[in-house]
Amino acid sequence: MAVTVRSIEVAVPPTALDQRQVRDLFTAQPGLSRLGARLAAAAFNASGIERRHTVLPELAPGATAATAFLDPATGRILDPGTGVRNAVYAREADRLFVEAAGAALAGCAGVGPGDVTHVVTASCTGFHSPGPDYRIVRALGLQPSVQRTHVGFMGCYAAFPALRQATAICRADPEAVVLVAAAELCTLHVRVRDDQDTVVGASLFADGAAAAVVTGRDLGPAPALQLDDFATLLTPVGEEAMAWSIGDHGFEMVLGSYVPHIIDEHVESALTPLLARDASLRGTHRGVEHWAVHPGGRSILDKVETALGLTAEQMGPSRDVLRDFGNMSSATVLFVLRDVLARAGAGERVCAMAFGPGLTVESGLFTRVGSPVTAAGTAPTAADLELSGAR
Repeated sequence: MAVTVRSIEVAVPPTALDQRQVRDLFTAQPGLSRLGARLAAAAFNASGIERRHTVLPELAPGATAATAFLDPATGRILDPGTGVRNAVYAREADRLFVEAAGAALAGCAGVGPGDVTHVVTASCTGFHSPGPDYRIVRALGLQPSVQRTHVGFMGCYAAFPALRQATAICRADPEAVVLVAAAELCTLHVRVRDDQDTVVGASLFADGAAAAVVTGRDLGPAPALQLDDFATLLTPVGEEAMAWSIGDHGFEMVLGSYVPHIIDEHVESALTPLLARDASLRGTHRGVEHWAVHPGGRSILDKVETALGLTAEQMGPSRDVLRDFGNMSSATVLFVLRDVLARAGAGERVCAMAFGPGLTVESGLFTRVGSPVTAAGTAPTAADLELSGAR
């Protein structure tokens, strides 16, 4: 049976950060050495990001109130403990989870709150219980019998295990309706240090949420993504190059400079198992029209584009999301898929992939089904999302 994503919607915090202003704030920190400041300036300038969103309004220019995260009198970024950071996560992540999930449900014709049978959530930037899966059920008025699963601490690729779980549920129960949601508050864990991992993380990561409705029900001819297959591959090297751990002053990201090179060397072989199972593609990615590559950073997108011989147009959705929203960890590839769903024509194939700790490559092969997209159905621009608050 065919399992499809019927709608994808997103939510971002109201505070938007201009990348140049964040660069200037970060490079002016007294805790940075001259070398650290130069590394930071280079990382921010080369990021491919113009704006990002944060749940910390104090990071925006003009903030006057002192908080645990910033002293406005000195402009110094502070270093609160993990408990303080996680308390903000518990409050703000729930709001974004509910916002994105509610929008996805409202955008799915033929499905209402009473139809949802399962909720699958993903996040790696905080923990609390009852968690976001519970909050979604309560806030959206879902049935109290809804079955819930949380995919925790898997990093940037977690949307794929979430979608894979939703697909398995729907194949087992043709009447199931699964609400999938991912939200990350990466800016809660920004720190000021001279080491390259911290600097690169500060230049890339952002906050946001996305949600999708997945079902095997026949809901008519509206555009949808048929979820054909998924694959997972652990690269033979890179276990220490990308990691995510809990420290006393927030979560600590390891994002080694060698990660783009590892992806360059192994991305094509990582797709082999996925492509080999699809007879229509004959083991090659050349027949795939659309790509949704997790924008972990500009250099990663550059390596994928070159290694797979993709066009600038095919990489456009990933680069657009990176430019306008930054890297929101697990939620980001859903932002890209939302754009691809609006652009793709009926019958065209979509390949999505993301990279995370391990080093793990998750990929999925989809088919755009349903009626053709009209000019009125094109994806909204970043300006549109800014005006609506993406909410």
